[in-house]
Amino acid sequence: MDLPTDTLLPSSTHPEAVTAVACTDQTVVQLYHTRSKHRFEAYAAGPKLLDWDAQPSPFRRHDGAPALSLPLSQDIDPGSELALALAVDIGQLGQDRPALPITLETLGVLLQHAFGITAWKTLGPDRWAVRANPSSGNLHPTEAWLIARNIPGLANGVHHYCADDHSLELRAADVGDMETPPVLCIALSSVMWREAWKYGERGFRYCQLDIGHAVGALAHAAALLGWHVTERPVGHAELSHRLGLDRETDYPNGRHAENEREEAELLLDVGPLGAPHDDLPRRLLKTLQCQWHGKASRLDPAPMYRWPLIHDIARATRRNTPAAPTRPHTAATVSPLPGSGRRASDVLLGRRSAQRFSSTHTMTQAQLSRLIACLLPSRAQGSSPLAQPHALQPVLFIHRVDGMEPGIYVLQEPGQPTAFAHCKLQAAGLADRPELFLLREFGQVELYRLARSLHCHQDIAATACLAIGLLAPFEIAFTDDPAAYRDLFRNAGLIGQSLYLGAESLGLRGTGIGCYFDEPVHKALSLDHSPWQSAYHFTIGLAIDDTRIETAPAYPEARHSGRPLEETR
Repeated sequence: MDLPTDTLLPSSTHPEAVTAVACTDQTVVQLYHTRSKHRFEAYAAGPKLLDWDAQPSPFRRHDGAPALSLPLSQDIDPGSELALALAVDIGQLGQDRPALPITLETLGVLLQHAFGITAWKTLGPDRWAVRANPSSGNLHPTEAWLIARNIPGLANGVHHYCADDHSLELRAADVGDMETPPVLCIALSSVMWREAWKYGERGFRYCQLDIGHAVGALAHAAALLGWHVTERPVGHAELSHRLGLDRETDYPNGRHAENEREEAELLLDVGPLGAPHDDLPRRLLKTLQCQWHGKASRLDPAPMYRWPLIHDIARATRRNTPAAPTRPHTAATVSPLPGSGRRASDVLLGRRSAQRFSSTHTMTQAQLSRLIACLLPSRAQGSSPLAQPHALQPVLFIHRVDGMEPGIYVLQEPGQPTAFAHCKLQAAGLADRPELFLLREFGQVELYRLARSLHCHQDIAATACLAIGLLAPFEIAFTDDPAAYRDLFRNAGLIGQSLYLGAESLGLRGTGIGCYFDEPVHKALSLDHSPWQSAYHFTIGLAIDDTRIETAPAYPEARHSGRPLEETR
């Protein structure tokens, strides 16, 4: 959710609050997943109070690093090819089109539409930013990094993206020439303390959902330019070293210095189809001669709590050697979004999380059908930019869709794994969506009460037109591949980003829900003791805006590309 004043907090600690010590990675994953579940009788372990004036900084700087201001979409020549690309209908996003070259202008547009600030919000004395990539609690643990080579106007090396002023900090300047066409890789890291500060032990889940959101936001932004985004498997230690995240002296020290550190997450090839050469990103990672710049700013000078299990689960789920991708290494496209006559750029920059929904608005069957395109497991898997895609099982709590009875529905494609093989499902009767089945019918009031209670008593799950749960096969992470624990949440976040944009393109609005009572949800779905468990929930409806909240532009001043902000920070 985008509004940082959300105050849904754990009221008591988890009854099994002990630290994982001397466990196998599989055991740590099982223990973490169990302990991070919310229950009716107790929420997962988290802080009992918050001081919003002492919130960790949502923006990181590297003092002493040279900074370069990037061009914004409003700086673009209205008659240029780039301006025409931004004006394409949202329903055409992802269709093949001539790829634009990698320049500072296209790079600025990419980062603005993927990770940039989209507006500043004010309510009374509080002021906060919303961004193109959504985040749990608007806490934004995800940091974006560029590894660039031979892009005109940009130094070769590693750059850190600063969302607050849309600039790049040169963190590491590569030494030596490499004759190549322009090459761009984007890496993501997580500042896990930003989520743990508010959500305690459950915060690791939210960091991985946010990585999925960020990958989805980047993939859709790249599609504007005719580019593709594909994860390149890389070992954790190798990526951490290339980004300088293992340079301890470059980060603040102190009593809880681990809270200041960033966790290397993944690396993505970005650019026109067919570029770069397949082995080039690997050679860029192996660049050892570089000149480092800057020291990381302190994010939280006085943390009040510690959550050791966050660091345990992070260590247990790292891939220290690159995993072979589960599909051929080909450039991926984005899932199709509903066409609406709206400019794709406006939809990407206009994405918001709804805070309230109309309890009387009814969604049409046509709208539901178009949203299902964002949910179909095989389609999400086939177009996934992630190297380890997993087909998740969607369930829909349908409150108000024209001509459909309230109830819990299951989306099941032939040939896909299912959590409901033991259940008798009834065809939903949606003519153009034979994949939709009815699991259980409810009365309107009964479903309202159930959905609200299962989602931590939040009205948004009951007043929207529908709520969605994404189930994941967690057994693979418990037994075979602990690193898959991250992959499952990332895949859920990736689908969530498509739902955000799909809802926006239909004139509706969505909100991700990370707070739900895990086992009661499974029981309501007849999935007691099943390896299929909830990874993410989502809700869509007609948003009711709070007229008290004032909105200001994200970046009010137009700039020229390639202008240094200052010699160093």
